[in-house]
Amino acid sequence: MAELTLDNVSKVFVEDDGNHIVAVDDVSVDIRDGEFLVLVGPSGCGKSTTLRMIAGLETITDGEIRLGGEVMNDKEPKERDIAMVFQSYALYPHMTVRENMAFGLEESTSMGDDEIDERVSSAAEMMGIEELLGRKPRELSGGQQQRVALGRAIVRDPAVFLMDEPLSNLDAKLRSKMRTELQRIQEDLGVTTVYVTHDQTEAMTMSDRIAVLDDGRLQQAGTPLECYHEPANEFVAGFIGDPSMNFFDVEVQGNQLRAADFTYPVSDETLQEIGDRTTLELGIRPEDVTLSTDGATGEHDFETVVDVVEPMGDENNVYLTFDTGGEPDEDDETFVVTVGGMQQVEAGQPVTAHIPEEAVHLFDAKSGESVKNRSLEQVETLGKRV
Repeated sequence: MAELTLDNVSKVFVEDDGNHIVAVDDVSVDIRDGEFLVLVGPSGCGKSTTLRMIAGLETITDGEIRLGGEVMNDKEPKERDIAMVFQSYALYPHMTVRENMAFGLEESTSMGDDEIDERVSSAAEMMGIEELLGRKPRELSGGQQQRVALGRAIVRDPAVFLMDEPLSNLDAKLRSKMRTELQRIQEDLGVTTVYVTHDQTEAMTMSDRIAVLDDGRLQQAGTPLECYHEPANEFVAGFIGDPSMNFFDVEVQGNQLRAADFTYPVSDETLQEIGDRTTLELGIRPEDVTLSTDGATGEHDFETVVDVVEPMGDENNVYLTFDTGGEPDEDDETFVVTVGGMQQVEAGQPVTAHIPEEAVHLFDAKSGESVKNRSLEQVETLGKRV
């Protein structure tokens, strides 16, 4: 079994002047046997430091890391039954692909040459690099080097794979292909995997669960759909999703939420969730807003003007400003709506934006904590008004 547990793990770096920098702050997460967990967050949020502590490359300031119930805190990296794939691939330039893949087994195990060769050949076949075994890294493309680095980890047959942004050096098309291959390989092997990335597309498409970090703190751990549709706080809501969720500062006034450029009526049910709060952030996903040219006919319809259109092929990102009756100004706040690629809209065009209450998110303005999310059960039933 290879359950991996981080129990109140912290890492504090002490600078020469005695200043303390908290890189990872009291992170707890249980990673199930065979699970693919992605650590995601902005640069400097502590995700790579967390990975390095799991690997034993960084000491733990506080807390415990357990693998299969056994505490790993004081164990050397070679004693942890963990294989790591780095962003730089870290291949030995003077060795062939075969020698690179075999090196770890030769140094850290008592396997015979025949068994090592069998493992290397099997991993090379899985990665589709059998014909490259006699080449050296300088003779390989970036994608081929990445496959070699993965193959070197696979031959170890570890309890846990650790991957630190292994696809970031690849071009967009190859990165997309390798995401699919990595998922297939991980599912075939059934190895517990912790994968670090700042790319939310990788996090959403590859993971069984996502752990979102910010400023060293765990913001939420959940499935991709849970983090997307039921974010724990405003940070997660804004970080997960591209284009990002739209946010508006609002004040509660009776049964309405009043923003700078519009007033949004809410139901009694929503008011109960709001409670005694007076200031909130209203959030709406770009794809949940629908556009029409029929004019405002409902209480959640708003007159807007198209500012910029970004054609993406299968869809268009449409940036809007609220039509407040005054002259347009370059400082007017915009929000983004995603519509189908065949829906024609042009800059300067007046359109009606429908913002359905069942798709609205609300966050406490002070703490950022979620006050109201749409439920996952609602996602399937939400209709798109064309």
